[in-house]
Amino acid sequence: MSWLNRVRNSIPFLPKRETPDNLWHKCRQCNAMIFTREWEENLYVCPRCDHHDRIGPRIRFAQIFDPGYTILPPPQVREDPLKFRDSKRYSDRIKAARASTGETDALMNARGTVGGRRAVVGVQDFAFMGGSMGLAVGAAFVDGVRAAIADRAPYIIFTAAGGARMQEGILSLMQMPRTTVAIAELREAGLPYIVVLTDPTTGGVTASYAMLGDIQIAEPGALIGFAGARVIESTIREKLPEGFQRAEYLLAHGMIDMVVHRKDLAGRLAQVADYLVPEEKAA
Repeated sequence: MSWLNRVRNSIPFLPKRETPDNLWHKCRQCNAMIFTREWEENLYVCPRCDHHDRIGPRIRFAQIFDPGYTILPPPQVREDPLKFRDSKRYSDRIKAARASTGETDALMNARGTVGGRRAVVGVQDFAFMGGSMGLAVGAAFVDGVRAAIADRAPYIIFTAAGGARMQEGILSLMQMPRTTVAIAELREAGLPYIVVLTDPTTGGVTASYAMLGDIQIAEPGALIGFAGARVIESTIREKLPEGFQRAEYLLAHGMIDMVVHRKDLAGRLAQVADYLVPEEKAA
């Protein structure tokens, strides 16, 4: 062994410091690198450009509800009713989505209080197969509405979806009238239906329950529409305006009632509920 190797081997080198993979978050809008803890404390909103990132139901419930809310059990529906297969079996896609998100399907409900007022809140999870609407989503929506009726409380839905779930064919499209009938039941009970449109809300969800709210709220910058911008441009053969299908554009053109920052959402929802059902405030 040479003298150089002997000297090198005798030096007590410190172990290499490991950097956690989740220490930094890269903003999808401005590409800024942000400490994950700072991003989470800012409600998953970029502190540089104010981009509102997509979040799942459990995080949303924690942001919106007062402490002590209860998550409602998911509905039991027939899975893979058409035995659908494309490049993969539909049943395998469901298993993969459940493994990655930890949830049963793309819509979850919870009941509790928002600013001291009883409410039932449903949240769609875009991470679960693009938040697509199938039998389970339709059943969960109906369950949420009926829980709101039982509680004499508003039903608040946070939408995030790429549209109907193609693997369920016509059965997914039938959730459009099914959810519309559920909203009619809520209105017959004299209770408000409040929609919060988040990024993205498109397709059959936009064509049904996402646009039927008594009050339509959107998060800043949310993509909201039916068909994609490129499809529309190729159909009408015209260039679309800047910001078309974004929340601010829809607000300016009368499609929605307000755009509310995530940090203000809980307070605004409680305020809206106070206006719509002032006599129902919880003790």
